Amino acid sequence: MGYKIAIVGATGNVGREMLDILDERGFPADEVVALASRRSQGTEVSFGDRTLKVQALENYDFSDTDICLMSAGGTISKEWSPKIGAKGCVVIDNSSAWRYDADVPLIVPEVNADAAAGFTKKNIIANPNCSTAQLVVALKPLHEAAGIKRVVVSTYQSVSGGGKEAMEELFNQTRAVFVNDPIEPKKFTKRIAFNVIPHIDVFMEDGYTKEEWKVLAETKKMLDPKIKVTCTAVRVPVFIGHSESVNIEFEREITADQARDILREAPGCLVIDKHEDGGYITPYESAGEDATYISRIREDATVENGLNLWVVSDNLRKGAALNAVQIAEVLVNRGLIKPKKQAA
Repeated sequence: MGYKIAIVGATGNVGREMLDILDERGFPADEVVALASRRSQGTEVSFGDRTLKVQALENYDFSDTDICLMSAGGTISKEWSPKIGAKGCVVIDNSSAWRYDADVPLIVPEVNADAAAGFTKKNIIANPNCSTAQLVVALKPLHEAAGIKRVVVSTYQSVSGGGKEAMEELFNQTRAVFVNDPIEPKKFTKRIAFNVIPHIDVFMEDGYTKEEWKVLAETKKMLDPKIKVTCTAVRVPVFIGHSESVNIEFEREITADQARDILREAPGCLVIDKHEDGGYITPYESAGEDATYISRIREDATVENGLNLWVVSDNLRKGAALNAVQIAEVLVNRGLIKPKKQAA
């Protein structure tokens, strides 16, 4: 007996990826329902070789649904996730609405899958920020080996992290450059075509942006509250794939060769690290792939026990949709939930 799964936000970038990944990975679902706002009702989305008609979230009854993959933004999630959870349906939420709630597990399966068992307090599990997800996949095995004291990360984040409108803005601005049309930023605060913008999300009182704070807070919650983390988040003119320059200071000695060996064996990691032209990964190559890629592993001689890494991943997959589906797989594979049909 399979599970009944609902996707909220099925017409968005991440929602469509969720549908693709559920099909690719052969998730044990007897039924998959596509949900979105009323204005998207009747829109068709693909699920494997099938086509699903989108239903309105407002009219849907979750009482016979087992898992809800939520990718409709924080405002919708704050309103609907508790209601859905109260119907006995486990919500795996992709927004930031629940990540810092002490009663809601924040999960990357390669890092802290055991924490998923705590979902029963609210029937909600949070997916981390896209930048944090790939970062902690790379940090976890190194932390176990040598104990991380401090992490300095600079992100190079693709426009798909800002949704379909952001992708369209990059496309339209790039075309405008070549035909000499005027460029007017809408989604971004400055022109994104052939430019980089050191600003993602809102500014906070201390001068950091909310995106930078998320990386700090989520890394501490999932990995270790004692780790010191600082971040600069930058938007770059790339459609899909987030990149990160990561500088790590460890408690104990660890060499670049040891780190390579550890990461090659670590779940979710793929090391591509040759000291030659092209012997590294770029975001273009990560698009459509599930792995967290790690390149440019080298020792930092300016601190004791320091390493530098280059970390790249498809932000729509591992940073969002794939991670959510992997959490659902943890619930199923560990017997943490049973299909309601079976229970009936």
